Amino acid sequence: MSRVLVSYFSASGVTRGVAEKINKVINGDLLEIEPVELYSKEDLDWNDENSRSSREMKDKSFRPGIKKKIINMDNYNKVVLGFPVWWYTAPTIINTFIEENDLSGKDIYIFVTSGSSSFYSSLNDLKNSYPNLNFVKGVRFTSSVNDEEIKEFLDK
Repeated sequence: MSRVLVSYFSASGVTRGVAEKINKVINGDLLEIEPVELYSKEDLDWNDENSRSSREMKDKSFRPGIKKKIINMDNYNKVVLGFPVWWYTAPTIINTFIEENDLSGKDIYIFVTSGSSSFYSSLNDLKNSYPNLNFVKGVRFTSSVNDEEIKEFLDK
Protein backbone atom coordinates (compact mmCIF):
# COMPACT_ATOMS: atom_id res chain seq x y z
CA MET A 1 0.00 0.00 0.00
CA SER A 2 1.25 3.46 -0.88
CA ARG A 3 1.89 5.75 2.08
CA VAL A 4 2.23 9.46 1.52
CA LEU A 5 3.86 12.01 3.78
CA VAL A 6 2.55 15.54 3.38
CA SER A 7 5.24 17.76 4.85
CA TYR A 8 5.19 21.52 4.80
CA PHE A 9 6.77 24.69 6.12
CA SER A 10 4.39 27.57 6.70
CA ALA A 11 5.56 30.93 8.00
CA SER A 12 2.20 32.72 7.85
CA GLY A 13 -0.38 29.90 7.75
CA VAL A 14 -1.19 29.91 4.01
CA THR A 15 0.94 26.85 3.20
CA ARG A 16 -0.46 25.05 6.25
CA GLY A 17 -4.00 25.52 4.95
CA VAL A 18 -3.10 24.15 1.53
CA ALA A 19 -1.23 21.19 3.07
CA GLU A 20 -4.26 20.35 5.19
CA LYS A 21 -6.49 20.40 2.08
CA ILE A 22 -4.05 18.11 0.24
CA ASN A 23 -3.90 15.72 3.17
CA LYS A 24 -7.69 15.61 3.43
CA VAL A 25 -7.87 14.51 -0.22
CA ILE A 26 -5.12 11.87 -0.06
CA ASN A 27 -5.37 10.75 3.59
CA GLY A 28 -1.62 10.70 4.18
CA ASP A 29 0.41 11.59 7.23
CA LEU A 30 0.76 15.32 7.88
CA LEU A 31 4.00 16.79 9.22
CA GLU A 32 4.73 20.46 9.80
CA ILE A 33 8.36 21.42 9.26
CA GLU A 34 8.59 23.70 12.27
CA PRO A 35 11.66 25.83 12.87
CA VAL A 36 13.22 25.64 16.32
CA GLU A 37 12.95 29.42 16.40
CA LEU A 38 9.61 30.60 14.96
CA TYR A 39 9.62 33.52 12.53
CA SER A 40 8.14 36.81 13.68
CA LYS A 41 6.55 39.32 11.33
CA GLU A 42 9.77 41.35 11.46
CA ASP A 43 11.82 38.23 10.62
CA LEU A 44 9.77 37.80 7.43
CA ASP A 45 10.12 41.39 6.18
CA TRP A 46 11.66 40.82 2.75
CA ASN A 47 12.00 44.59 2.28
CA ASP A 48 14.50 44.69 5.16
CA GLU A 49 17.85 43.29 4.03
CA ASN A 50 18.75 42.73 7.70
CA SER A 51 15.63 40.72 8.55
CA ARG A 52 16.23 37.13 9.61
CA SER A 53 14.73 35.64 6.44
CA SER A 54 16.75 38.01 4.22
CA ARG A 55 20.00 37.06 5.96
CA GLU A 56 19.18 33.33 5.77
CA MET A 57 18.36 33.45 2.08
CA LYS A 58 21.60 35.31 1.26
CA ASP A 59 23.60 32.49 2.87
CA LYS A 60 22.78 29.36 0.83
CA SER A 61 24.64 27.19 3.36
CA PHE A 62 22.42 28.28 6.26
CA ARG A 63 20.29 25.47 7.71
CA PRO A 64 17.68 26.51 10.31
CA GLY A 65 17.01 23.88 12.94
CA ILE A 66 13.80 21.84 12.82
CA LYS A 67 11.82 20.83 15.92
CA LYS A 68 10.50 17.41 14.82
CA LYS A 69 12.40 14.68 13.03
CA ILE A 70 10.86 11.88 10.96
CA ILE A 71 11.10 8.61 12.86
CA ASN A 72 11.11 6.27 9.85
CA MET A 73 11.07 7.61 6.30
CA ASP A 74 10.90 3.97 5.10
CA ASN A 75 7.16 4.13 5.86
CA TYR A 76 6.62 6.39 2.83
CA ASN A 77 7.10 6.04 -0.90
CA LYS A 78 5.73 9.49 -1.78
CA VAL A 79 6.50 12.82 -0.18
CA VAL A 80 4.50 15.95 -0.84
CA LEU A 81 6.67 18.89 0.16
CA GLY A 82 5.14 22.34 0.50
CA PHE A 83 6.55 25.78 1.25
CA PRO A 84 6.18 29.48 0.48
CA VAL A 85 8.48 30.88 -2.20
CA TRP A 86 11.21 33.07 -0.70
CA TRP A 87 13.46 35.01 -3.07
CA TYR A 88 12.24 32.85 -6.01
CA THR A 89 13.19 29.56 -4.34
CA ALA A 90 12.61 27.29 -1.35
CA PRO A 91 13.37 28.64 2.13
CA THR A 92 16.59 27.15 3.54
CA ILE A 93 14.60 25.18 6.12
CA ILE A 94 13.50 22.95 3.23
CA ASN A 95 17.17 22.08 2.67
CA THR A 96 17.42 21.22 6.37
CA PHE A 97 14.43 18.88 6.03
CA ILE A 98 15.83 17.17 2.92
CA GLU A 99 19.30 16.76 4.40
CA GLU A 100 18.03 15.40 7.73
CA ASN A 101 15.73 12.81 6.13
CA ASP A 102 16.62 10.14 3.59
CA LEU A 103 14.32 10.84 0.65
CA SER A 104 16.14 8.60 -1.80
CA GLY A 105 13.82 6.23 -3.64
CA LYS A 106 10.79 8.43 -2.88
CA ASP A 107 8.65 10.25 -5.42
CA ILE A 108 8.74 13.90 -4.32
CA TYR A 109 6.02 16.33 -5.33
CA ILE A 110 6.50 19.97 -4.40
CA PHE A 111 3.85 22.59 -4.05
CA VAL A 112 4.55 26.22 -3.40
CA THR A 113 2.39 29.04 -2.18
CA SER A 114 2.99 32.48 -3.58
CA GLY A 115 1.02 35.46 -4.72
CA SER A 116 2.88 35.59 -8.02
CA SER A 117 6.05 33.47 -8.15
CA SER A 118 5.87 30.12 -9.93
CA PHE A 119 7.23 26.81 -8.70
CA TYR A 120 9.75 26.38 -11.55
CA SER A 121 12.71 28.11 -9.94
CA SER A 122 12.17 26.31 -6.62
CA LEU A 123 11.85 22.92 -8.32
CA ASN A 124 14.90 23.46 -10.52
CA ASP A 125 17.00 24.65 -7.56
CA LEU A 126 16.04 21.55 -5.56
CA LYS A 127 16.74 19.24 -8.52
CA ASN A 128 20.17 20.85 -8.98
CA SER A 129 21.00 20.70 -5.26
CA TYR A 130 19.82 17.10 -4.84
CA PRO A 131 20.33 15.38 -8.22
CA ASN A 132 19.97 11.89 -6.72
CA LEU A 133 16.40 12.55 -5.55
CA ASN A 134 13.30 11.98 -7.66
CA PHE A 135 11.42 15.26 -7.88
CA VAL A 136 8.38 14.24 -9.93
CA LYS A 137 6.62 17.56 -10.41
CA GLY A 138 5.70 20.86 -8.88
CA VAL A 139 2.80 23.26 -8.77
CA ARG A 140 1.83 26.62 -7.31
CA PHE A 141 -1.36 26.53 -5.25
CA THR A 142 -3.34 29.29 -3.65
CA SER A 143 -5.55 28.95 -0.59
CA SER A 144 -8.52 28.37 -2.92
CA VAL A 145 -7.13 25.09 -4.34
CA ASN A 146 -9.84 22.46 -4.89
CA ASP A 147 -9.90 18.66 -4.67
CA GLU A 148 -9.69 18.15 -8.45
CA GLU A 149 -6.56 20.32 -8.72
CA ILE A 150 -4.96 18.34 -5.92
CA LYS A 151 -5.80 14.97 -7.54
CA GLU A 152 -4.44 16.18 -10.88
CA PHE A 153 -1.20 17.35 -9.25
CA LEU A 154 -0.59 14.01 -7.54
CA ASP A 155 -1.51 11.93 -10.57
CA LYS A 156 1.70 10.93 -12.38
